[in-house]
Amino acid sequence: MAFQPHEKEVSEFVAARYIGEWISFTRNDVDVNGTIFKIMDNSVIVEISPEDAKEIGAASNMTVISHKKYRIIEA
Repeated sequence: MAFQPHEKEVSEFVAARYIGEWISFTRNDVDVNGTIFKIMDNSVIVEISPEDAKEIGAASNMTVISHKKYRIIEA
């Protein structure tokens, strides 16, 4: 028996995001900037610099951020 997928409504904020968009977030009291690599329902995968990854204690230069925890960097 398979469950039928249901469509989840996406907020305007999430719908306006795009790959490569610059965002800013704070982790471990460090302000970090990065670009959106992948957009998911509740979060984004962000590519950050190796230096920032080391400073915040991330295992790689990719990290996951909730849509509620980042800000858009205006061009």
